[in-house]
Amino acid sequence: MALWQRSQRLMGESLKRMQEIYGAHFPIEIRHHCAEWIEQQAWHDIDVNNHGSEIVAKQLLEGLLVCISQKSTEFDFITNMRLNEVHMQMKQQYDANPLNIVRIIQHCLNAEKQLVDQAAGGQQQMQAMQGSGQSDLHRELLETFSKLHQMTQETESDLQNMQQKQEMFVFQYQESLKLQSSIKQIQTQYPPNDATRQASEKQLLQKKKEVDTVLQTEAQQLLKNRIDLAEKHQRTFNILEELLNTTLEDQLVQWKRRQQLSGIGGPPEGNLDQIQQWCENLAELIWQNRQQIKKIDLLRQQLPMKCPGPDLLPQLHNTITSLLSTLVTSTFIIEKQPPQVLKKDTKFSAAVRLLVGGKLNVHMSPPQVKASIISENQAKALLHNENANVNETSGDILNNCGVMEYHKDTGVLSVNFRNMSLKKIKREEGRGQEAVTEKKFTILFQSEFSVAGRELIFQVRTLSLPVVVIVHGNQESNASATILWDNAFAEPGRVPFVVQEKVPWPQLAQALNTKFESGCGRRLTQQNLQYLAVKAFDGHATGLAEEFENMSITWSAFNRENLPNRPFTFWKWFHGIMDLTKKYLRGPWQEGFIIGFLSKTQAQELLLSKPNGTFLLRYSDGSIGGVTIAWVAQDINTGERQVWNLQPFTSEHFTIRSLADRILDLEQLVNLYPDIPKDRAFSKFRKPPEAEQPNKDGYVLSGLVSTIKLPAGVSGMSSEGSPMSPPTPRPMEQPLSPSTFSNPASVQSTMSTDTTMTDLNS
Repeated sequence: MALWQRSQRLMGESLKRMQEIYGAHFPIEIRHHCAEWIEQQAWHDIDVNNHGSEIVAKQLLEGLLVCISQKSTEFDFITNMRLNEVHMQMKQQYDANPLNIVRIIQHCLNAEKQLVDQAAGGQQQMQAMQGSGQSDLHRELLETFSKLHQMTQETESDLQNMQQKQEMFVFQYQESLKLQSSIKQIQTQYPPNDATRQASEKQLLQKKKEVDTVLQTEAQQLLKNRIDLAEKHQRTFNILEELLNTTLEDQLVQWKRRQQLSGIGGPPEGNLDQIQQWCENLAELIWQNRQQIKKIDLLRQQLPMKCPGPDLLPQLHNTITSLLSTLVTSTFIIEKQPPQVLKKDTKFSAAVRLLVGGKLNVHMSPPQVKASIISENQAKALLHNENANVNETSGDILNNCGVMEYHKDTGVLSVNFRNMSLKKIKREEGRGQEAVTEKKFTILFQSEFSVAGRELIFQVRTLSLPVVVIVHGNQESNASATILWDNAFAEPGRVPFVVQEKVPWPQLAQALNTKFESGCGRRLTQQNLQYLAVKAFDGHATGLAEEFENMSITWSAFNRENLPNRPFTFWKWFHGIMDLTKKYLRGPWQEGFIIGFLSKTQAQELLLSKPNGTFLLRYSDGSIGGVTIAWVAQDINTGERQVWNLQPFTSEHFTIRSLADRILDLEQLVNLYPDIPKDRAFSKFRKPPEAEQPNKDGYVLSGLVSTIKLPAGVSGMSSEGSPMSPPTPRPMEQPLSPSTFSNPASVQSTMSTDTTMTDLNS
């Protein structure tokens, strides 16, 4: 059932809250009349903090305006006028910045869905959660919030009652003072034995005694009320502290961990709306309780009374202020991380958000946020000493200051740094074998703001995930290795940026799998992962899958020491394959047409069991970023069937001609392993032919075609079961000279010129 259909079934308070979501910024009439179109769009796929998304946002805005125009013609005159009016307003309001309407609709749909889920008993929300444990935790949070709201209302009621009693006590105390004054006055005016004096004095003393008795009883009751209320607040604060820890150390820390893992290809961390709502609820509860404590303190100053036991009020005041400080400083977070491989003199962006900024009205005096880059050691010093010099940096960043903006429609207080650029970097001395691309920095964001008319001033700061600074593109691979290792194996609450030097192979395999899938579109198989393990532990393992489960790999073996008999590390080899696949082979890899991680021996065993002309694609074992084609054929002289391997293709080759075009060019390749005709597998990946242009100058057009260059001493090969003549060259094909190969089963492919006569009179 569509979301809007379910929203229309809301009742009571839920319906009222749903109506409050919409307004002039996004009228509910538009949500109603264009509901189907709105829910068909991928609003949440758009990064509203990225200016590059403006084109898509503009298209969505135009689509929404078209929908409004179409709907306006379907209704009566009054509705038509209203929709036309809204059409004009939205065009004027959002045409210059279409990302705003995307942000608003994202928020409205999230809030609407949350209300629907809550009204339905949280069933939809529970299905989306990972396991019943998570859904139970969310339910417990909601129950705890409800309990705290009730406890806070009770203490507020108790406080009001206590205030009334104190006011009554003060009134009666003043009455006692008046009586005492009247008694003194009579004693002054009349002699001791005067009958009038004695009668009046007796009456006044009796009345004063009664008043003093009441005062004594009320004083004891007031003192008991103060003690009881302090104990209630203490219980409330204990639950508040537990809830604060659960929200910050569990939910927010988990979000940050997901954000970190998304940096190496993990699933998106998700939006912060739910966590912000919890934090805002906490802020409201903490603020209400803090105001109660301040009011109690004021009442005690107005009427000091000695407490028989320990005075809890100072401790309560410190506790609630500390909870507020923890909440504020912990919810100053980086919503969009800067790139973790940061190239000098290259523009980059980031976004910082204060989750409780709207609730505490911080936007009434918008704070400025400053970004600076600091080293790992400077980050450690900052963590150990909050008073460390935050002005000491490790470089210069342009456009590093911004003012937080409050988006009223979504309740978000944030600042987007869109045009930062690192102009200068200062590096510390390396440790041992540490390379430049192993040095970690971080972007420090800091700000200062006040709440409640500068009653409280907060200095907040937050550190980005570690970044590696590079100055050349050829450093990117090694820098990416540092980031992958750190993001995958960082432990919560660590000292910046300490990470294990040795990790279990299954954990690294999982990280590599996630990274490969995010870039190339399909996960690695268990056979692929076993091949990677054999590669990583070359010469140190038997190759059995069970053995790798219990093995560990060091950082040095991952990306510091070269593989045996190779001029590159394991990571450089893997990264080269991943980069090649992501840029040029993504389609065939996603379809499962590239086996990829396979040795020559394994390829030979597979192909020799198949008919001649069967081929497969595997990644080069001896070069970085190469893919080769292996196929089985029969030597026309000896009749022997053997597997041939083309010299690996790299990115340079695919910039000239695609893999699909090359495979379809080669007549020796018939079926993709195990038995898929190559046309069926690769035709859809072929580069579309360019439309023929009339040749006004009468020249001959040329095109490139792949051919196979046979090794010396080999006269031909057959893709059929019997000998055949060498393939007939294409018309006007340039002659090619054979080359000598150390491996007789390795051959080269080359590009020849395929010419087309366009004008016989030229």
